[in-house]
Amino acid sequence: MTTPPTTTTTQVPARPAPRSSHGSIHGSEVDAIGVGRTAGRRDVLRDVTLAVRPGELLALMGPSGAGKTTLLELLAGVRTPSSGRVTHDGLPVGGADGSGRAVGYVPQDDIVHADLPLRRTLRYAARLRRGPGSPAPDPLVDAVLDDLGLAHRGDVPVKRLSGGQRKRASIAVELLAGPGTLFLDEPTSGLDPATSADVLRLLRRLADDGTTVVLTTHSTADAELCDTVVLLDRAGRVAFTGPPDAAAGWFGVTGLAEVFAVLASDTGSAPPVQPAGQRAAPDPTEPAAPPAASPAAAGRQGGSAARARRRTSGARQALLLTRRNAETLVRSPLTLAVLVGSPVLVTVMLAMLFRPAVGAGVRGEEGLAQVAFWTAFSGFFFGLTYGLLQIVPELAILRREHRAGVGAGPYVVAKMLVLLPVLALVTAVMLGVLRGLDRIPAAGAPGYASLFGVLLVEEAAALALGLLASASVSTASQAALALPMLCFPQVLFAGGVVPTDDMAVSGRLLSRLLANRYGFEAVGIDLRRAVHAEDAGAAGSVGGSWAALFALTVAASLATVAVVRRRATSPGRR
Repeated sequence: MTTPPTTTTTQVPARPAPRSSHGSIHGSEVDAIGVGRTAGRRDVLRDVTLAVRPGELLALMGPSGAGKTTLLELLAGVRTPSSGRVTHDGLPVGGADGSGRAVGYVPQDDIVHADLPLRRTLRYAARLRRGPGSPAPDPLVDAVLDDLGLAHRGDVPVKRLSGGQRKRASIAVELLAGPGTLFLDEPTSGLDPATSADVLRLLRRLADDGTTVVLTTHSTADAELCDTVVLLDRAGRVAFTGPPDAAAGWFGVTGLAEVFAVLASDTGSAPPVQPAGQRAAPDPTEPAAPPAASPAAAGRQGGSAARARRRTSGARQALLLTRRNAETLVRSPLTLAVLVGSPVLVTVMLAMLFRPAVGAGVRGEEGLAQVAFWTAFSGFFFGLTYGLLQIVPELAILRREHRAGVGAGPYVVAKMLVLLPVLALVTAVMLGVLRGLDRIPAAGAPGYASLFGVLLVEEAAALALGLLASASVSTASQAALALPMLCFPQVLFAGGVVPTDDMAVSGRLLSRLLANRYGFEAVGIDLRRAVHAEDAGAAGSVGGSWAALFALTVAASLATVAVVRRRATSPGRR
């Protein structure tokens, strides 16, 4: 194996920067200037300096573990460098490029809702990304589908698309915002050669039309369609920058595939090549120019301001997300069956647990208290289980949409707006069944309205707690493990097993934070009023329990929004 030279030799000519079909470059310049990234004590990237021209198709390549994906995320603004800086058109990387156009980022996973038809998925994405004053989304969606060769698959659920079609669908979501710069993490990974070639031809066409495109890949066939390749060695340093057909000669081997063996070896590092005719990256020792001094900066400020004016409002985002969540739920029969089937089974078990006329005095106050406790806990259980698996499966989608401007608040509100009506329905059915089987006493319309209301508020508090737990964990299995840990205290410290006055001080303090305690107290008061109608005042007041449940709902909801915002801005595990 030939050791690469230690000094730059023959300069290789660079291809001219691609221009758009309209004759002018509209992509952005992307510069990495002395960029480094550490993970723990390990340097993932070291002093990376490179430049991507407007309208260029550039591939980041190197052996596994060289830091390609990390560098892509730094260039896209998904991660922050530990040292150095990344700029788009001379300005720090942000949510738009220097012209105010969106920056698109397509991770390796296909992160789109699998149950919705492709066209419906893209319509929601377009409405979320393009606010009032933007072109009508439906023609835009149809144009993107046609451009990507997916028009004939528009009515097919995403989960039934082929691997290559799902990859193009994931790219389509980003194209709806009209990005000037597009970053893709291994867009051809897992695809057959023919499909991989189709995806690369698509990216080549986007670059030829003026979009700046940066991708990571292990495929030498992908690299051959690119204008420039940046090769990283296993230490996270740039070993070569230039046209793909010049890389093999620079390393003294016969083909690009052999370059990987050189880069993986201890001698695989070489000084970066700066081909003749290629724009040099800014000097990392020079301070960044102030935005006001740069024409690109002025363009970015104007473009960003226009983009901000067009951004979809929080209320409209919540409405669109609610509609999408409802449609996703309806189109997923298994999920809908679980949401409805679980309360049905619980209701059947309650009917088997209590004897008829228990509230009328067969077992007196003790029996009435048991009915109240397990009825209240059932409502808590419904809300908690509904929330636990709502966010964690969508974390990747959440991150993608947050980068496109979707807020954490509207996201959480939309979840609750879809699930609370379902909880109201199953609660009404449970109470109706239990009353029809004489498992709870007759309370009249006002009594049942109060009983229904307190259960629904308790379910809202439990739903918010479940959403908080779902946003805090990383996998669905972790969310499932959280279920018993969240339920057990609600059983032990609500006052149904041991009266709160008989608990240790720590137990009494804990009980004040539990929704099931206040649900149990309020349900118990409503049932005692039904049994002792002639002495309803002695049963107590539910006002304090209602207030506590509302407070717990608001607190858990705000905490969920905060956690969702934090998780949405993190790039996920690497």
